Amino acid sequence: MKLKLERPLVFFDLETTGTDAAKDRIVELSYIKVYPDGEEESKTMRVNPGFHIPEGASAVHGIYDEDVKDKPLFKDVAKQVAEVFKGSDIAGFNSNKFDVPMLAEEFLRAGVLDVDFSICKKIDVQVIYHKHEPRTLSAAYKFYCNADLENAHSALADTAATYEVLKAQLDKYDDLENSVDFLDKYSNFTKNVDLDGKIVYDENGKEMINFGKYKGRYVEELFRVDPGYISWMLAGDFPLSTKQVLVRLRKKYTGK
Repeated sequence: MKLKLERPLVFFDLETTGTDAAKDRIVELSYIKVYPDGEEESKTMRVNPGFHIPEGASAVHGIYDEDVKDKPLFKDVAKQVAEVFKGSDIAGFNSNKFDVPMLAEEFLRAGVLDVDFSICKKIDVQVIYHKHEPRTLSAAYKFYCNADLENAHSALADTAATYEVLKAQLDKYDDLENSVDFLDKYSNFTKNVDLDGKIVYDENGKEMINFGKYKGRYVEELFRVDPGYISWMLAGDFPLSTKQVLVRLRKKYTGK
């Protein structure tokens, strides 16, 4: 099924040094950009994370220090990457939880501030899959596309497989609408305030903490009863995107 698009839709996948958006870095990015007229463009790029790639990460994606030693740092290609995503909606596999927060953090570290993932539509194919068939990308590809996924954990293979799986999901499930607006809403178990999901909206649109000892407590309440906790988050090892949200909420609720 051809996707019905009003804006370009960028399928992308990252390979990284780990899973912590605040500490880890991208080593490979692949994307397939699909335009409303059906035209597609794709690219894979590797970047030097600036430090040793942990052996555990290399064992997963097969990218080692030697492979990226002559590659640019992300900050050197950040503006080029940003041009791909500007004015587009985005899609991926586990992307709302991992790839989007990781890429947003890299943009912020590089000083690229004109890519705002909070205003674009985000389709997470894994969420759609898990709501219907809770398994992995390789199993999803086998299930929906009746083929084995070759080179799993290669960014390009995973990106292409994600694109094919979404089209097959739209063919298979009658309750899915071929609409980026619908798939954006369907791709989320929670409605995040920040990209990392540390703060989420409740059913009435109020911001709540989504981790730790204050999970389920309202952010507005914490500014009154324990502002030190918010200060701890702002000074701590949290993603810059989460801190941006906290600064915005502090101004909203305290005027400071």
